[in-house]
Amino acid sequence: MPSGEALPDSQVAIGVSSFAGQTRTNFTFQFSPRISVTFRYVGIQDWNSDGFGTYRDRSFDFRYLLIKEGRIAPAVTIGLQDFAGTGIYASEYIVATKTFDRPFRFGRSLKVTAGLGWGRLGTSSALGSPFGSNRPQFVPGDPGGEPAVDQWFRGPMAVFGGIEWQANERLGFKVEYATDAYLPETSRGVFARESNLNFGLEYQVRQAVRIGVYWLYGSEVGVNVHLQFNPKTPAAPYRLEGPRPVIVRPERLVNPAAYDTGWMAAHNAPIVIRNALRPELEQDQIVLLSVSVSATRAEARVSSDRFDNFAIVVGRTGRAMARILPPSIEIFDIVLVTNGLAVSKVTVSRRDLETLEFRPNASQVLLSRIVIADAAPAPTGNTSQVDSLYPHFSWAIGPYIRPSFFDPDEPVRADVGIAAVARYRFAPGWQLMGEVRHRVVGTIKNASRLSDSVLPRVRTDALLYVRAADTTLERLVLSKQWKPGKNTYARISVGYLEQMFGGVSAEFLWKPAASRLGLGIEVNYVKQRDFNQRFGFQDYEVATGHLSAYYDFGNGYFGQVDVGRYLAGDVGVTVSLERRFANGWRVGGFFTLTDVSSEEFGEGSFDKGISVTIPLSWFTGRPTRQSLSTTIRPVQRDGGARLNVSGRLYEQIRSGQLTDLSNDWGRVWQ
Repeated sequence: MPSGEALPDSQVAIGVSSFAGQTRTNFTFQFSPRISVTFRYVGIQDWNSDGFGTYRDRSFDFRYLLIKEGRIAPAVTIGLQDFAGTGIYASEYIVATKTFDRPFRFGRSLKVTAGLGWGRLGTSSALGSPFGSNRPQFVPGDPGGEPAVDQWFRGPMAVFGGIEWQANERLGFKVEYATDAYLPETSRGVFARESNLNFGLEYQVRQAVRIGVYWLYGSEVGVNVHLQFNPKTPAAPYRLEGPRPVIVRPERLVNPAAYDTGWMAAHNAPIVIRNALRPELEQDQIVLLSVSVSATRAEARVSSDRFDNFAIVVGRTGRAMARILPPSIEIFDIVLVTNGLAVSKVTVSRRDLETLEFRPNASQVLLSRIVIADAAPAPTGNTSQVDSLYPHFSWAIGPYIRPSFFDPDEPVRADVGIAAVARYRFAPGWQLMGEVRHRVVGTIKNASRLSDSVLPRVRTDALLYVRAADTTLERLVLSKQWKPGKNTYARISVGYLEQMFGGVSAEFLWKPAASRLGLGIEVNYVKQRDFNQRFGFQDYEVATGHLSAYYDFGNGYFGQVDVGRYLAGDVGVTVSLERRFANGWRVGGFFTLTDVSSEEFGEGSFDKGISVTIPLSWFTGRPTRQSLSTTIRPVQRDGGARLNVSGRLYEQIRSGQLTDLSNDWGRVWQ
């Protein structure tokens, strides 16, 4: 039964439970202090009366904390269970929980919960139907996927509740009065339900791990393993060798000669400064691209493939400039560059670096005094560029894992192999990139369910791509990206753009460095690749494109809306909402609605899912820009499918602009 409590803000909870041949895996994310979402994957054995061996189902839950618990008031939550699935677990509830600290002479706390439930939570000991009795029943084989708004809080209502006693820091006991009659399961002989009472014992193994054993419905034993962690709290502390301190200039009154600007008369002054500054930055694996100087101001354009946090790049570049530049230079302009794109200019007073370094709250004080603005596409004035950076060739070889989820015959499959990636950057903004993969072992090709789609099979033939060859050319792309203006960006990519499509992709983005809003347009003309993923193509070709709006809501919440034409020729809109953390964690959800009907789309009715990105530095504590990303879809169909082109502009530039810099500015002194 649900409770009225919410998890700590941004908490991630993963639970696996089993009883009576039913296994449930839940992924819950506390998206905000009041909102949490859950994705559930279920397997029910012995569902034989409908032709299933093991019936598998995917669903989503939504909870909103109406009232936070206070000294007198309980925590009150309203929730929707299985609101966008087949409806097998569909229910709605309003529930309250109150915690009493040390109500007895022994034990830590007692929690009392009571609630009203509809749907599955109203199928036992119902009190009536106060908001209407018209509620359709679950039908096995229904493709589901659409929110059944017309049945929310309809049908019989029942009162459920429970008590939880925490004996000590690790051990807890529970008893609950449960009002889910399990009608679909008991009618098919999955198990016999004999009581409304459930009893449980839970033990906190460590801070992140809890296990539980339960006596359920008077007839079954259940077990549960629960893992919780928070993206804000890294698995390993961030470790970084200490920066060299700022060198403080002599006071002007004490040594006025030090502030003489005669050094500017030398024609090679920028070159001398460049040659001195470059090795200083290289010690921190920061690449100096150019230096522009005047008598009192200097600009350094820098990039880094090491640091996942640009605030660190700003801080270390500023320190290096303070060590090298003549005392007369008062203002530092640090231009952050990513893949040849100047994404922002951070203007810092040298005097602030000298006086704030060891002050309390130095980071926030410095943030209040800097200026983050748009950067010109190229340096101007008395400039010296580093010409030895191009051409540049890099490569890497390592293992890869390609997972596949939710096949009804085998819920988790995966391929494991070796991937080789090479990049040749022959001029600023120009790149030739290729990736070859060789599958060593894998089970994805053992799947037996081929596509039944009535739409062009732009994604549902994925199994045929996997079966066709062990060695594949994943991508081979020639790309050019540049800045047409101070707050605009452009990209063109040509080649084998992804696993299933090749062609040409072009993108234009307007995104001022200090603006919450970004606007973009992307157009693609692509052709479907041969299943063996070599150099051939199939007959299917399509023009796609989207108008996109990106918005920063503040506090790490980002939204994106894409309107346009998808790979199957359907037209519609994708809405995404994401929570981003300063350390690089990202968790979000999305849905796509197009002019394809739910019947044409097939199982799931429309495209939707959850995306998760985890920075490797969260595990290792070492700075790196590498991360692990996955997208969890209940089912992959052809409707609403978008091209998976790499190098989209917004994701490249956002980390060096105002919001991301400000969110993790505390590391500027590291």
